[in-house]
Amino acid sequence: MKRMINNIAEWFRVQFILHWIEVAVIVTFYLMVHTNNNGENWWKSILSTHDRTSIWSPVLNTSIADPFADYDEGTAEDGVGNFGNTYSNMVFTKKAFATKANSNEVMEKRQKQEAYIKTYWPIAVREMKKSGIPASITLAQGLLESNAGESRLAINNNNHFGIKCFSRTCKRGHCSNFEDDSHKDFFRIYVSAEESYEAHSHFLKKDRYKGLFKYGTKDYKSWAHGLKKAGYATDPYYGQKLINLIEDLDLHQFDK
Repeated sequence: MKRMINNIAEWFRVQFILHWIEVAVIVTFYLMVHTNNNGENWWKSILSTHDRTSIWSPVLNTSIADPFADYDEGTAEDGVGNFGNTYSNMVFTKKAFATKANSNEVMEKRQKQEAYIKTYWPIAVREMKKSGIPASITLAQGLLESNAGESRLAINNNNHFGIKCFSRTCKRGHCSNFEDDSHKDFFRIYVSAEESYEAHSHFLKKDRYKGLFKYGTKDYKSWAHGLKKAGYATDPYYGQKLINLIEDLDLHQFDK
């Protein structure tokens, strides 16, 4: 009888311990999927050191020297996040989303845009010849996503197209944490803007954009609307804004 009582007592002790282990697991999971007092996702706060290899898995040969190693896991910036939504250096002339700026402001913005184009059109044309993406589309996206080269992402990361990184095996220096919409995400770091342009070409070879290549390099309108439809950006005017920039800045001359 005494042994039976001891066995029953032991069973209850084990059940008690298992119960509190279960509670601890549930509480931990809750913290991981909810936000902390600073409004940041808990697990992203933990990973904000940008050196995620020690937490997730053994280090693979994924580094800044290999910008395409994790593209199956990456995605583009939403297009309405912290970098592109202000479009402070943009000039739009279409009535639905026209920029409210005086003539002096418009002139200043145009000068910034023209300086950006002068710097990067040779790279866009080279990428067009290699990949089949219209240079006008690449330049318009670069202007829009990087705010004519003056977004923090473009300045700090050489990332001109809002390319994100969801790799769990990247090394330190492969990506960094930026605010996008109302939360933070990891965005790729490139050694140069040129590498960012190369990564953009590689990115658009994803299956979701494959159908755009049927338009060739001269149909920038179909490319612009196709990028929006394929989900490159959530901005409802994204395609129209690309077309507006291309036509106002005569970017289609680089497609010839």
